[in-house]
Amino acid sequence: MPFADLSDVCIHYSLTGPESAPVLVLSNSLGADFSMWDPQLPSLNPHYRLLRYDARGHGQSSAAPGPYSIELLANDVLYLLDALNISRVNFCGLSMGGQTGIWLGIHAPQRLNKLILCNTGAKIGSAESWNTRINAVLARGITDVSATVISRWFTPAFAAARPELVASTKLMLESANPLGYIACCAAVRDFDAREQLTSIATPTLVIVGDQDQSTPPTDGQFIANKIPGARFALLSAAHLSNIEAASAFTAALTDFLFA
Repeated sequence: MPFADLSDVCIHYSLTGPESAPVLVLSNSLGADFSMWDPQLPSLNPHYRLLRYDARGHGQSSAAPGPYSIELLANDVLYLLDALNISRVNFCGLSMGGQTGIWLGIHAPQRLNKLILCNTGAKIGSAESWNTRINAVLARGITDVSATVISRWFTPAFAAARPELVASTKLMLESANPLGYIACCAAVRDFDAREQLTSIATPTLVIVGDQDQSTPPTDGQFIANKIPGARFALLSAAHLSNIEAASAFTAALTDFLFA
């Protein structure tokens, strides 16, 4: 897989699909890497030039000293597009990736065709809850929080039905760079775009999971209500809806992109 050197960080990415097809960027959640989008590849690869990447501090991308900001993570996307000579894209991000998409929708609309914001919030959680998680990882490592995080990523029914998939996802989380992880925790902690959502003019789809505890449906509905003309899709899933409700997620995504 290729890497792009972007000032203070090296970004690991994958670019697949027909070279003449429109580009779709897929942005990972906090604690994941770009393999989280594997369920979408069979349906999307024939029709889109798929650009998946590991956000800084995640996967095989490097982890520059933190804390990070969502603005920083979003500028990584813009620098990566520039490095690849890509002018405009469709952008789909989940959780932290969704906040990255919100920032791009507000500040870089000229680079976007369509925007898909999944299982995310214009403001996620409280500073206290994020600081508690950061301190736990600093003191005892990601394994100290991984069980709690995974319990929010998937519903109990899905975890019981697909234990091997949940176990492999937990290993992905636990293999994350701890310093990169907590730097991104700080980015999510400090992001608040609730008052700026109305400025997003890019056609937008908001996808939520009806059993998502991390970014509950009310968070997604708030975003959809604030962005003029935004579509809203409610799926039967917890936080990683693209994995738990893969078929429904991909259908909602492709219906919006093909419209």
